[in-house]
Amino acid sequence: MSLVLASTSPFRAAILKNAGIEFRAEAARIDERIVEKPLLDADATPEDIAAVLAEAKALDVSERNQGALVLGGDQTLSLDGELFHKPSDMEEARRNLLKFTGKTHQLWSALTLARDGETIWRHVSVAHMQMRDLTPNFIGRYLSRVGDAALNSVGCYQYEGEGIQLFEKTEGDYFTIIGLPMLPLLAELRQLSEIDG
Repeated sequence: MSLVLASTSPFRAAILKNAGIEFRAEAARIDERIVEKPLLDADATPEDIAAVLAEAKALDVSERNQGALVLGGDQTLSLDGELFHKPSDMEEARRNLLKFTGKTHQLWSALTLARDGETIWRHVSVAHMQMRDLTPNFIGRYLSRVGDAALNSVGCYQYEGEGIQLFEKTEGDYFTIIGLPMLPLLAELRQLSEIDG
């Protein structure tokens, strides 16, 4: 199989590698905020935004890799109708965690497979993430411990790491939460005869 991951995310790469999937990584050359702006102006849902961004990444890389199967992915986070992005600094991470505390936010994880500039498969999964009631002091100590890792995630946490301590309850597939819904992807790769079925 000639699979290209349209991302340089070490997290997505590790998930694929651990699942025994052979691939190489190549970053998409798109400006996500420019792609997203008309969607926001049209009141698109977080689900739709994740799907469009995943597809844009896959198609961008696919156009430079003729014949290769390209996987694009994106994740959005929404709370009470507000869309969140990766925090730009630790102060924004602190403010976001204060907004999330005691509430349930949604993580939308989208995947797209493309070949030769054509989309051949799309998928979006959702997880509901109920955060514990966190004190400002705890949030400060948490951010101090995890450091810049908080800036690498739209929710300011790595669920597979210390971020698990922030939650009271979650509903959704583990791989959806960490940004790469593997079971639907593996099913599609088998359907396409790209991996052993």
